[in-house]
Amino acid sequence: MPSPEFCLGLRTLYIIPSRFGMVWLATAALLLLVAIQTSSNSTFLIAFLLLGLMFLAMFLTHDNLQGIKLRCGESSPGFAAEPIHYLLVLDSPTPRQRLQLRFQGQLPHQLDHLEAGETRVVLSWTPGQRGWQVPPRLLLDCVAPLGLFICWTRWQPPKPQLIWPARRRGPVQDSSPHRLRDGLDEWNDLRPLRPGERQALVDWAGVAKGRPLQVKLFRDPGDAERMLSPSAGLPWDEALEHLAERIWQLHHRGERYGLKLRGRTLAPASGIRHRDACLALLALA
Repeated sequence: MPSPEFCLGLRTLYIIPSRFGMVWLATAALLLLVAIQTSSNSTFLIAFLLLGLMFLAMFLTHDNLQGIKLRCGESSPGFAAEPIHYLLVLDSPTPRQRLQLRFQGQLPHQLDHLEAGETRVVLSWTPGQRGWQVPPRLLLDCVAPLGLFICWTRWQPPKPQLIWPARRRGPVQDSSPHRLRDGLDEWNDLRPLRPGERQALVDWAGVAKGRPLQVKLFRDPGDAERMLSPSAGLPWDEALEHLAERIWQLHHRGERYGLKLRGRTLAPASGIRHRDACLALLALA
C-alpha cells in the first residue's frame, strides 16, 4: 500500500544528463580529445573545467529535490470527465528553485521558487469514472540550477477523491414538476400579455420603466419541491449522469429538490450541502 507521506532521498530520486547536459559532455570530450592530440595545456584546462562543472551540477541538481516530503491534502469532489483539483502539500527544510509537478498525462505545474516549510500545490487531473478514485501517478522533476541534469521522482498519491458522475442532459423521473400559473401566491416569471387577460396581473412597474406589457407568472410554494429518481429504461450510469446534470441545474436555480435512489431517500432541500449529499449518493450508487 502506498505511504501517505513520501520523502525524497537516495532511494527515491533518479538523475540523468539532460539534452543540454549531453551536448555539454560531448563538448568536453571533444576538447579533451583535441588536447590529447595537440598537447595543449589550455585545452586540457577548459575540458577539465567543463567536466568538473558538470559533476558539480549533478550534486546540486540532486540536492535540489532531496529532503522534500510530499503528502496529500483535503481535496474537494468533482465531476467525471471534467478537470478537477487535487491538493498536495510539499514540506521542504530549505528553499528550493524551479520544480515541476504534474500528474501523468496532464499539463505540468511550474514552481519557480519553493519556500522552506509547507507549501500547498493544487494540480489538475481528469477522472474517467465516478466513485472514489485516486489520481494518476505524480511526476516531480527539476533541472536547476544549471540545466545539465534532470532529477525526478514518481509517487502514487494514496488518498482517493470522490468523483461525481459526469454531467449529461437527459430525462429523469420528476414526481413534482413546477406548475407556473397566473395567480398571487409567489411571483416567478414574466410573459407577454395576451388579449383578454386581467389587468391586475400586468407588471405595471416594468411598464413605467418603458418595458412592454407583460403578465406576471406565479408559483404555488407548495408545488416548488421536486423529487428526482432515475429514468426507467436507461443504462444505470447514463441515468445517473442525467440526474447529476438536473441536480446541478436545480441547485443553481435555487430550487428545492430531493432524491430517491435504490431504497435511499434524501428529503427535498436546497443549498450546497444538500447538493453535495445528492451528488455523493449518485457517485457511490
